[in-house]
Amino acid sequence: MAMTVELPALEQTDARTDAMTPPASSARLARYARPALGLLLPVGIAIVWEIVVWLGLSSGRLVPPPTKIFATIMELAKSGELSRHIIATLSRVGVGFGLGVVAGTLLGAVSGYWDLARRLLDPTVQALRAIPSLAWVPLFILWLGIFETSKVALIAAGVFFPVYLGVMGAILSVDRKIVEVGRTFRLSGPAMIRRILLPAALPAYVVALRVGLGLGWMFVVAAELMGASEGLGYLLLDGQQLGKPAQILAAIVIFAILGKATDWLIEIATAPLLRWQDAFGRQSGGS
Repeated sequence: MAMTVELPALEQTDARTDAMTPPASSARLARYARPALGLLLPVGIAIVWEIVVWLGLSSGRLVPPPTKIFATIMELAKSGELSRHIIATLSRVGVGFGLGVVAGTLLGAVSGYWDLARRLLDPTVQALRAIPSLAWVPLFILWLGIFETSKVALIAAGVFFPVYLGVMGAILSVDRKIVEVGRTFRLSGPAMIRRILLPAALPAYVVALRVGLGLGWMFVVAAELMGASEGLGYLLLDGQQLGKPAQILAAIVIFAILGKATDWLIEIATAPLLRWQDAFGRQSGGS
C-alpha cells in the first residue's frame, strides 16, 4: 500500500524536475549568448557614431568613425607594424605581470600570516602605493636606464600593490572558526596554509590578479612613454605627435581587446580551482 502511494508522488516529482531542467541545446545557446551580450554596448555605440558621421552631423575629424579606425588597423597590420608593436607590449606586460605577481604574493602572504611582518612591512607598502605611477618614471630611468629594464620594473610595480593587498586582505579575512578547526586537528604551519588558508583566500586572490593585470596594462602606457621605439604606447604617442586621431583610437581599441583577452584567460585558467564555490554569481550564471 505504501508503494502504491509513494510511486505516483515520485513520478510527479521527476516530471516537475524534468520540466524545470532546460534542454541541452538551450543551455549551450545561453552559454554562448551571455558573452555576446557584452558586445552590444560597444558595437551599438560604434554603429550610432558611424551613422552620425555618415549623416554629416559631425565631421569625424577628432573622433573618426569606426570604419576609418578599422582601416587604420588594417594598414598597420599589412605593413607589419601592428604585430611588432603588439608583441613588444605583450612581452613587457607579461614579464612585468609575472614579477609583480610573485613579489606581491610572497610579501602579501607573509604580511597576512605573520603579524610582526605586517606591522613592519605594511605601513611602508601602503605609503608607496599612494605614489602616482608617473612619479616613478624619472627615478626608474635614473636607476635602470631608458631601455627594457626600467619599463618592466614600472609595470611590475603597478601589478605588485593590488596583488599584495589582495593576498594580505584575503588571508586576514579567513573565518576564524575554520582556522580553529585546523588547530583542533593539530595541523602544522604548512598544512594550515595548504589546506585552509589557501583555499579560503583563493577567490579574493583571483580578483587581485585581475586587478593587477588591469593596472599592468595601465602602467605599460606610462612605461612606453619612456623613450620606447615600439609598442602600443609608442603608437599612441606617435599618433599624438603627428596629429593622427585614427591611429590613437586604433591603439586604444587594441589595448582594450588585449586587456579583455588576457583578463578572460585568467578567468578561464582559474575557473577549475573555484568550482567548489557555491556563490551567487555562479547560481545566476555570472560571466
